[in-house]
Amino acid sequence: MPANKNKRPVYLNLVQIRLPVGGVVSILHRVTGVLLVLVLPLSLLLLERSLTGADHYQRIATLAASLPGRLLLLIAVAAVTHHLFAGVRHLLLDLDIGIARAGSRLGAWLVLLVVGIVSLGLATVLFL
Repeated sequence: MPANKNKRPVYLNLVQIRLPVGGVVSILHRVTGVLLVLVLPLSLLLLERSLTGADHYQRIATLAASLPGRLLLLIAVAAVTHHLFAGVRHLLLDLDIGIARAGSRLGAWLVLLVVGIVSLGLATVLFL
């Protein structure tokens, strides 16, 4: 029996595992993809209702102008932005562009930076 077998962890705490930035961006890409798929029916329903008449449009516009509506809009735009730019990063990695460790880290940090800038810009528009 190998000596390492007795030293294996019994309990694996996933919160303590430190992923590289590329791993975090990859997981967030998957999470935002699932989030966007789950929000799509609600978005289509709101679009359909807003097109049925002026009173429905006004109710949805009022809902979107409320604080929860603006927060949901900010989260949705951040999710779309992250999913888009992380997807472009993954496509570039598939083409062997930025595949080295330094390039991969730089690409992951750029994705996070762009999402932060877009989210901060939208937050200033929505909340100021």
